[in-house]
Amino acid sequence: MSTAKTGLAAKRTAVLRSTRDVLPDGTQDAIRKATRAVGRATAGVRMLPDFIVAGAQRCGTTTLYRLLVEHPAIVRPLFHKGIGYFDVGYDNPWSWYHGHFPVSPVAAARTRKVGKPMTFDSSGYYMFHPLAADRIAKHLPDVKVVTLVRDPVERAFSAYKHELARGFETEDFETALALENERLAGEVERMHADPSYQSFHHRHHAYIGRGQYAGQIVRLQQALSPEQVFVIDANRFFDQPVEQFAKLQEWLGLPVHNPAKVEQANARPSKPMPAALRERLLAGFETSDTELTELLGQPPSWRR
Repeated sequence: MSTAKTGLAAKRTAVLRSTRDVLPDGTQDAIRKATRAVGRATAGVRMLPDFIVAGAQRCGTTTLYRLLVEHPAIVRPLFHKGIGYFDVGYDNPWSWYHGHFPVSPVAAARTRKVGKPMTFDSSGYYMFHPLAADRIAKHLPDVKVVTLVRDPVERAFSAYKHELARGFETEDFETALALENERLAGEVERMHADPSYQSFHHRHHAYIGRGQYAGQIVRLQQALSPEQVFVIDANRFFDQPVEQFAKLQEWLGLPVHNPAKVEQANARPSKPMPAALRERLLAGFETSDTELTELLGQPPSWRR
């Protein structure tokens, strides 16, 4: 695998990021709409994803996405991460989703020196959305699904800071946690009863719920198969990114590419969580972490 090829992939990703940073939001929206229109019109000659990164939110999905798009055998989806078809975008036609992916002959030409091209969807709400797993299985029954799990207490705090910064949260952390059951009461039932319903609270305020990983993973395994679902311990991923990324590449059937540098994306530095609150929250996750241990065959890193 040539260094030049790897360098080109990294430069292409950097250019896309810098372009996105300087363009006004209105211009970006116009480009997205035009890109999607072209994609829909040419859906018949486009690839479908070989795998999906389904979440969990705030568990390293952006870091993993950046490593994947720099892989010489992977051709990224068009323009942006987070297509969101199987959760909040499911009212769009299939051609809308299909249109997000590379044109097959172009992708094959781009990766001809390293083998068969792959592409993927990375949407962090799929794992938690109650309908997404069955939707994925219906349309892409052979697809592989990658999930990441992280210390659920740290994930909850990170998600809170993320939603606060975006303006979707206004309460302090402990109040937001106390309100979670009230905010989410009946939301999953309503989503099942009306598949077009989009729950703001379910998407933005499930700080505890999103960290109860075992049930979410089982749902994916039941909709697809256990062999189609790969679980990454994000704590280990950040401690040993090259080794953990190599394991994922082997599972996906990719030639192993070792990134020159791995930087954790979207970290939000802040004051540490009070120790007493952390202990109380970790105790609350004991049952779900025990279920995760049984599912993985070993304790997750934060329980060792």
